[in-house]
Amino acid sequence: MKRIFITGASGCIGHYMTEMLIQHTNYELYLLVRNLHKLQFDYQVRSGIYILQGDMSRIEEYSDLLKTIDVAILAATAWGGAEETYQINVVKTLELINLLDPQVCERVIYFSTASILDRNNQLLLPASQFGHDYIRTKYQCFAQLSQQAIANKIIAVFPTLVFGGDKNKPHSHLSAGITDVTKWIGLIRWFSLDGSFHFIHAQDIARVINYLVEHPDFSPQQKPQEITCMVLGNPAISVDRAIAEISSYFNKKVYLRIPLYIWLTNIFIKIFRIQMDSWSRFSLDYRHFTYTNPVTPASFGLQNYCSTVEELMKSQVKSVGQVKLKTNKTI
Repeated sequence: MKRIFITGASGCIGHYMTEMLIQHTNYELYLLVRNLHKLQFDYQVRSGIYILQGDMSRIEEYSDLLKTIDVAILAATAWGGAEETYQINVVKTLELINLLDPQVCERVIYFSTASILDRNNQLLLPASQFGHDYIRTKYQCFAQLSQQAIANKIIAVFPTLVFGGDKNKPHSHLSAGITDVTKWIGLIRWFSLDGSFHFIHAQDIARVINYLVEHPDFSPQQKPQEITCMVLGNPAISVDRAIAEISSYFNKKVYLRIPLYIWLTNIFIKIFRIQMDSWSRFSLDYRHFTYTNPVTPASFGLQNYCSTVEELMKSQVKSVGQVKLKTNKTI
C-alpha cells in the first residue's frame, strides 16, 4: 500500500488536495496538522487516514515514519515573522526532505510560489531582495533543492494566483478579498491598466497533484540532480481583459477607459500617501507576472474545473455569498 505524507492539509489548497486523495485513492495518508479543528473534510470517511498532530518545527519526531514514505507532498508554509518563516520554509523543509529514504520515496511534490520566477521560469533575483518573508524564504529553499540527495525525485510546483474555497473549505487569500473587487468593479471598469497574470483554482491544483501521485513514472527529460518545475496556472490574461470579463459578468458595460499610466499611479500614491513596501513597489513596476508553459489538468488530458474568468466568478462569487451583487450592485 502506497504511503503519502502531507503537510499543509488544513490550508485552502491542502483541503482540495487531501479531499481528492481521500476520495480517489486508497493510499495511506499521513497528515501532519498543527490544529486539528481546522480540518473541514471528513478524515474518518475511510480507513488509512492518519492524523499526526504536530508541526514542522518538530519534524525530526517523524523520522522513522518518513523513511517509509512513498510520496511526500509539502504544502505547509509559514507566512510571517522572519525567523519562524525561515525555520519552517527553509530549514525544516529541507530537513524533512533529507529524512526521506531515496531508495523508498518515489516522488516529492514541493509547493513554492510563482512569485520567485521570472518570465522564463528562472529565479527572479528581486524576489530574494525585495520579497516578503514568505517569498524570500521560498526563493532560498528552492535554490537549495538541487543539492539534496533526492533532488531528481522532486517536482517543484509554482502556483500562480490561487482562488478557491467554499462552505467546507477555507478560502484562499485572493478569494477572501473578492468582495472588494465586486464592490468596486463599477469604478474599476473605467480604468485601463498595463499588466497581466495567470490564475488557477485550487480544485485544478488538486487534480494536477492527484495525477502526479498516481503516475510516478511521469518525469520530463531532465539532467541528474535537476529539479522538475511546473508553473500552475491558466494561460496569461491581461488586467484589462480580466476587468472587462468581470464587468460583463455583472452586466456592466465598458464604454471607454482612462489609461492609468505608471506616472499617474505614482502621483496618486503620493497624493493619497499610500504606503508601499519594496515588493509592492517592484510589482507595480514589473506588472507582467507571466510564465512559460503553465500547467493545468488539461496539460495531462484531464478536464479543467475553472479555465476562464467567467467560470472563476461563478464559483467564487457564489462561494463568498456575493450572488446578489450580480443583479443589485449599481455604481
